[in-house]
Amino acid sequence: MEQMKVILSDSEIPRQWYNVLADLPTPLKPPLHPATGEPVKPEDLAPIFPMNLIEQEVSTDRWIDIPEPVLEKYLLWRPTPLCRARNFERLLNAPVRIYYKHEGTSPAGSHKPNTAIAQAYYNKVFGTKRISTETGAGQWGSALSMACQMFGLACRVFMVRVSYDQKPYRRIMMHTWGAECIPSPSELTEAGRMVLKQNPDSPGSLGIAISEAIEDVVSDPEARYSLGSVLNHVLLHQTIIGLEAELQMKMIGEYPDVVMGCAGGGSNFGGIALPFVRDKIYGKQVTIVGAEPTSCPTMTRGPFAYDFGDLAKKTPLLAMHTLGHDFVPAPIHAGGLRYHGMAPIISHLVREGLVEARAYNQLETFEAGINWARTEGFIPAPETDHVIAAVVDEARRAKEEGKEKVILFSWSGHGLVDLASYEAYLSGKLQPYELPEEEIERALKAIEGFPKP
Repeated sequence: MEQMKVILSDSEIPRQWYNVLADLPTPLKPPLHPATGEPVKPEDLAPIFPMNLIEQEVSTDRWIDIPEPVLEKYLLWRPTPLCRARNFERLLNAPVRIYYKHEGTSPAGSHKPNTAIAQAYYNKVFGTKRISTETGAGQWGSALSMACQMFGLACRVFMVRVSYDQKPYRRIMMHTWGAECIPSPSELTEAGRMVLKQNPDSPGSLGIAISEAIEDVVSDPEARYSLGSVLNHVLLHQTIIGLEAELQMKMIGEYPDVVMGCAGGGSNFGGIALPFVRDKIYGKQVTIVGAEPTSCPTMTRGPFAYDFGDLAKKTPLLAMHTLGHDFVPAPIHAGGLRYHGMAPIISHLVREGLVEARAYNQLETFEAGINWARTEGFIPAPETDHVIAAVVDEARRAKEEGKEKVILFSWSGHGLVDLASYEAYLSGKLQPYELPEEEIERALKAIEGFPKP
């Protein structure tokens, strides 16, 4: 019988992360200092990030060694299995072979610990005592809470208010791992107080929560900020997903025609995709697809522009696809995909034609997730449902074209603490929300006068 699950041995786990910046045909647009309009220097970022992570952020080295203490923690759940979704294939009845990288096996239940553990380690080595961050659905906040506990660091998490209310078990996970979880916007920061003054019932956004987390650390010399997506070093750490997948596919004599991942800020998608982007740059024929929600269509409808990563304009200006730093997304249940911007690396690859983006509404994503659970058993996170919807779409295309395809995707996390969202879907409470055109027009106004990439 053909192998259903492929697992590397501990000795085969990658010992290096892959840095796509070494192979890009054209370089990224640099982040800009908002006051001067000049490219940001490493010292400009020093009050926010530890210098060892800043060095990774700007590095163009192709391979970066994974430190032994990080590998030691990875081995709690890595390497993750590569599985074939035979039952789902039968349901779709299309000429496809579907493989998925099961990132839900981590202690936090998602791909997020791949960078959380790395960032906690580098902060510990640097001398940081406390890390502050934001979280949407709570997957990043819970992963960083766990990682900080492993390395003896205090952790404060600003959680987007709507997710704080929708997903209580995520914040309980954070508390269990010893972190402090604060609903955002909050009264703790000037940025939070400003939002609450304008709208006491604000559902919050990742842009607001980022502002609060950054403000929280700049006045504390022993604290540093940590981001779970978007930035170069975050995508770097996540490439262990794709690197393992390459080895596993090779073991069974397969190579994907299509590589897919859900995309909010870009870390999970970048993790599975970037090693295959390198193959594509050097001549391999592979289609690489990021799946996003129609309610927050950053790549499919947002302009490519310089914009801030947060509401209060505390970050550098980043060249990325954006819906505007003041965008407050609809409170869909896929909280990890409710971010106004997209990783500069992913945005650049979309512009270069190396990656494509597709958007799906929450009804079709939950339908895909339910069908997955009823065939493959595992209940996916609402975010993961988006890439499963993309897999369904790709299988339909293969059937229409009469062409066999091998599909590889990142199963980014389980939905066992997101069951309220499935209850809302099953009881008919969800709507197929699509972002109105006037919101796109508002986004363009928000970035008027900013430098052009």
